[in-house]
Amino acid sequence: MPQPVPIGAPVPSADPTGSGRADGPAPLLRAAILGTGGVAHLHAAALAGLDGVHLVAAADPSGQHLTDFADAYGVPSRFSSLEELLEGGGVDVLHICTPPGGHAEQTAAAVRAGAHVVVEKPAALSLDQLDTMLDAAHAARRGLAVVFQQRSGSAAARVKELLDSGVLGRPLSALCQTHWYRTPEYFAVPWRGTWATEGGGTTLSHGSHQIDLLAYLLGEWESVHATLWRQQHDIETEDLAHASLVFASGAVASVVTTVLGPRQSSLIRIDTEHATIELEHLYGHAHADWTITPAAHVDEETSSAWVLPELEIPSGHDALLAEIYASLRSGGGMPPIVSHPSRALEIVTGIYASAREGRWLARADLADPALRGPLAAPVTDGRRRADGTGGTTA
Repeated sequence: MPQPVPIGAPVPSADPTGSGRADGPAPLLRAAILGTGGVAHLHAAALAGLDGVHLVAAADPSGQHLTDFADAYGVPSRFSSLEELLEGGGVDVLHICTPPGGHAEQTAAAVRAGAHVVVEKPAALSLDQLDTMLDAAHAARRGLAVVFQQRSGSAAARVKELLDSGVLGRPLSALCQTHWYRTPEYFAVPWRGTWATEGGGTTLSHGSHQIDLLAYLLGEWESVHATLWRQQHDIETEDLAHASLVFASGAVASVVTTVLGPRQSSLIRIDTEHATIELEHLYGHAHADWTITPAAHVDEETSSAWVLPELEIPSGHDALLAEIYASLRSGGGMPPIVSHPSRALEIVTGIYASAREGRWLARADLADPALRGPLAAPVTDGRRRADGTGGTTA
């Protein structure tokens, strides 16, 4: 394994357009991480397993967090701010692992400095902000990838292939359920649970993973109707959401997202004309988490062709970042697996807008600039007082 490359050292960089193949051997890519909290460790560990990639810098305003993180992963250059990191130059890819409120400005600064960006979800607090990020990346001829790692892995790729090919027939109905569990201590972090700093509640911060995977499998969406609830936690945002989501194919999905589930589970079920696809996992899936059940009219010879590939790649940051860096090093820009970076946030925005306006919300409605801003929406307060009263909307 090559030795770490100092942040200012001259190293061949990837094709600056992010779209064409670079001449000569695949370039060595220098990565940096902004924010050294829990999710940053997943990024650092994944990068350590990739050939031709060096984690050369990290930045965090907390000196102790930065030192502990950088020491753990052998990061040679350390900065207290993004500005200092970018002034050093020599970063090909910046991983943004900070709270979502700063993502728009951080992305714009990074792409202007010549770096591709890999940003944790929620990518932004609104579609307006994400538009700004994508516009900045396009203007700088840099790539922008949102981390929706549930798309990755060999099983998801195979199921998408089967659905896209039409061999399973038309998708008819679906379930998309995120039953996670969070304690009051989780929401004690100052930026969580508020519209201003977290942007939304469990739909945005947790359910967007499964919503994104469902849309990755089923394609474009058409309309949504939703309600938001605050059942337990002392927060501004919702801790439970129910939505009906209609796809362009005509498939109708029931989407439930909550942080009130002691038995945690992430569930997707898709019923098509010829089969039922089921996935149940928590934070990542492998082949054993998927089941494809043929309808009674499907013969064994036909259904035997629906098996998952022999080579198993679990979902996760490792798999997603491997695809991103392989594509960047080849000069191919960001890979297809990170395409449609706005779709999950569009659906989430539709859920909040539907709850706010009390009506079905069409995807076409999101062309209205008034719907592309902050997500804040009324939440029905279902918390019951000792006398049994409650259930107000606020």
